[in-house]
Formats: sequence, structure tokens, C-alpha cells
Amino acid sequence: MAFGRQAPVFDAGAPLLEARDVAVEIGGKQILHGADLRVDAGKLIAVVGPNGAGKSTLARAVAGLQRPSGGSVRWSGVEIGELRGRALAQLRAFVPQRSRVPDGVSVREAVRIGRSPHVKPLGRLMRADHEAVERAMERAGVLQFAERHLTTLSGGELQRVQIAVGLAQEAPVLMADEPTSHLDLGATATLAKLLRGLTADGLAVVLVVHDLSLAAAVADTVVVIADGRSVASGPPSEVLVRERLHEVWHVDAALEQRDDGHTALHIAWLGRREPDSGFDTGA
Repeated sequence: MAFGRQAPVFDAGAPLLEARDVAVEIGGKQILHGADLRVDAGKLIAVVGPNGAGKSTLARAVAGLQRPSGGSVRWSGVEIGELRGRALAQLRAFVPQRSRVPDGVSVREAVRIGRSPHVKPLGRLMRADHEAVERAMERAGVLQFAERHLTTLSGGELQRVQIAVGLAQEAPVLMADEPTSHLDLGATATLAKLLRGLTADGLAVVLVVHDLSLAAAVADTVVVIADGRSVASGPPSEVLVRERLHEVWHVDAALEQRDDGHTALHIAWLGRREPDSGFDTGA
């Protein structure tokens, strides 16, 4: 009798993702050495930090795209090492920072790729798969240009297609690495509203982002990564305080969150004109 690999036993009471003390070494260089991340259903987690702090590396490590050299990464209570490609792809969808845009591929054809974890090898998409693709495109707001080729899309449209590909996986966690980095203000606001809205459907979203105002506006929890480790985690108003902005980003700045939902990061770009005059300008 032949015995196959035993299926992982998930813990319904565990966090969707719990990573502790994650370490990553690449090319002999220690990128991460003590990074933590917890993700629960219906929450948006923003991972922020300076350039080179290890934000994207942490996202790739917990997503199973970069092998950790230490620490623990558990998906629904199961160590990531016990999960193989298809099983992991059904737990998380990963939207990369930059992806190749192939010629001659339509939006609908691209989103169909997201169903790959649910299709048997050499199999074909069934009715349920096609329905999932249509739902993903509608949710991401790309259904109206489903037949257009990817190469004809704007940056904002292309990013929404990438989100649709992830949604088609129907995984409980959607991870997006710097999805707004090359977008203008309008496209950024549209994408932010989309990502925030996904949590209302029970989806968990992990957003790697540089824009602290954006993180404060959309996140339930902000995780600050600095020098390869987690230095703070909690609600934006408790984490993105003036002292930490100075300590981590080396700027004289303060985050303002108004009751009407507006956020602003006030920065002393050129220093103070007077000792107690406040900030010179807002951004």
C-alpha cells in the first residue's frame, strides 16, 4: 500500500498567519533578525519602515517565497515548511511589487491564472472557476475592460488587475507588496479604498507600503520594521507617534488623524524657524 504525504491539520482557532522572530539571510547578509507579524481575518495590516529595512523580505518570507533562516511562520497553526505550493496558494494570494506584463494577454485571461491552485494538473477550469474569475474582476473594478490587453492599461488599472488575480485564488489572506508605489494620487486612493473594502468581506489584507499617511488611513494595525526587526505593532495612532517617526525615519514629523477620516503627515522639511513654532509645512 502506498502512503502519500499527510494532509496538514489546520487550527480554526489560530491566527490566519503568525510569524515570530523571523530571520532571513541572503547572500551571506542578514536581512531580518527578529521580525514578527500576526494576521487575523477581516483586518488590514500595514507593514512600514525605511528603505532597506526588510519589509518586502518579511512579506516574501511569510508568503513562502523566501526561505527563512530562523524563527517560526505558521498559517492557521501549521508550520509553513509543512505546506506545499497548492496548499499554500489556497491560504494566501501574493501581489508582487513589480510583475512582468506579457504581450497579447487579456485581463480575463490574466485573472484566470489566479484559479491555478484550484485546478488539477492538466485539468481545465470548471463552471465554479469561471464564476470565481468573474466575481474577482467585478470586486476589483476591472470587469468593464476584461477583454483589453494588459499592455493597454494604465498603472492603476494594471494594479487592480493584479488584485483581481489574487482575489480569484479565493485565499483568506491577500498580500500586496508596495501596490501604490508608482501610482498617482487618484489611483492610489482608488486602490486604497478597494483594499480597505475587502476586509468588510472577511478577507485579511497585508499591505507593504512606504506612505505612512496611507498606512494610517487604511490599517487596523501598523507593523514597523527597522534594521531587520519589528520595533512596534499596534493601531496607527499608537505606533506612528512623533518619537518613533524621529527614531526610525530620522525626521521631525507628526501624524494627524481627523475625525472625518482625513490623515496628514506634517513634516519639518527644512527644520524649525523658531524653537516652538511647530512644523513649517504639511504633506
